[in-house]
Amino acid sequence: MSANKSLRVGIAGAGAIAFGNAALLQEDGHDPMLWSPSGARTEKLAAGAALTATGALTGEYRPRIAPDAATLAVENDVILLALPGYGHKAVMDALAPHIGPQHKIIISSHASLGALYLNGLLAQRGVSVPIVAWGTTMTTGRQPDYTHAQVNTIRSKVDICTVPEEAADDGLALCQALFGDRFVLRDGLLAITLSNLNPQNHMGIALGNITRMERGETWSQGQNVTPKVGRLLEELDQERLGIAKALGLSVRTIFEHFHLSFHVPIASISEMNQEMHAQGNGGTGPATADSRYVTEDVPYGLVMTVLLGDLAEKPAKLHRAGVEIFSAMYGRDFFAENTLLNALNLNSMTLDQVKYAARNGFSELPDTQANDAERHALN
Repeated sequence: MSANKSLRVGIAGAGAIAFGNAALLQEDGHDPMLWSPSGARTEKLAAGAALTATGALTGEYRPRIAPDAATLAVENDVILLALPGYGHKAVMDALAPHIGPQHKIIISSHASLGALYLNGLLAQRGVSVPIVAWGTTMTTGRQPDYTHAQVNTIRSKVDICTVPEEAADDGLALCQALFGDRFVLRDGLLAITLSNLNPQNHMGIALGNITRMERGETWSQGQNVTPKVGRLLEELDQERLGIAKALGLSVRTIFEHFHLSFHVPIASISEMNQEMHAQGNGGTGPATADSRYVTEDVPYGLVMTVLLGDLAEKPAKLHRAGVEIFSAMYGRDFFAENTLLNALNLNSMTLDQVKYAARNGFSELPDTQANDAERHALN
C-alpha cells in the first residue's frame, strides 16, 4: 500500500482523540469523515465550522461528517474507532451490519478484547476483515469545545496487532500508509491488551488526586505524579509485566512508554513526569470526577487486567484493589460495567481457547467447542 495514496477514513467518535486523528489524517493528505453517535459533537462541523487544531498540530481542517453508522461504512474503506471503551460495543453493534469484505478496521485504542467481539459479530455474517488493534492512541489532548482539538502530543511509537494475525503485515502497511512509520508489531491481541498502560497510570493519578478532580481544580498532571504516586505506578507496572511474562508475551515497560510517548529521558516515573511538566508537556489533569480516567479505564482497563491475571494464575492484587476502591468511592460496581466482557462471556472458554481466538478470531477456533464458545461469547 502506497504511503502517498489518499485514503478515505471513517472515524467513529467525535471526542478529543477522534478530532486529533481527523486533523492529523487531513494534514497528511487523507480524507477523514467523523461520526458522532449522538450527533451532538459534530453538529457545528456539519453546519460549516472548521475543526481547529492547536498544540502539537496546528491548522484548520474540514473533515466530512457522517449522519449515521451506515454512511460511515458505505463511504469509507477504512473505519477507525476512536471513542471511550464504554462506547465500543454499541458502535460495533451499529457498524457490523454495514461492514463488508472491502473494509479494514482500526481500534484506537483497543479495550477489553473488543476486536474479538467485533470479529465474532462479523463471523456470524460470514464476513472476515482485518481488525487492527492499537495499544494506545496516536494523539493525546483535550477538546475545549466541539470545533477545537488541543493536541498535546503525537506519539512516535504505537504498539499494534491484527486479528486474524495472518493479516498482520497488511495491518501494519495500512497504519503506515495513514500515519507514517510509527508502529511496532506486538505478539497478538493479548499483548496489545497488556500494552495499554493508560488504565494503570490513570488509576494511580486519579487515586492521588481525586479531591482535585472532584473540586474541579486546574492542576498539572505531570507535576502531581509525585514520588509516592510514581512509585505506585511502577508497582502496578510490575504486576502487568508479571502477567505478560506468565502468558509468554513481551510488552513495553512504563519507562519505555513515557520515554517514547513524551520524549523524556528514562528515570524514575516521578522524575520523568516532572521533566514533562518542566517542558510544558505534563498535561492538565481531569477537572471532574466524571472522568474517563475512572469511568472508562477502571471497568474497561483494570478489570481486563484482573481477568487476565486470574487466567494466567498471576493475580493482579493492586489492580483489583483499585477496582474495589473506585467502586466504593463512586457507589458503583465497576466489575459489572464492562459491556464487552459481559458479552464475550470468557468464563465459557478455556485459557487456550482465549489465546487462540485472540490471534485468529472465533471462526478459526479448533475442536467441537468452537461453536458453543462463539455462541456464548456473543450472548
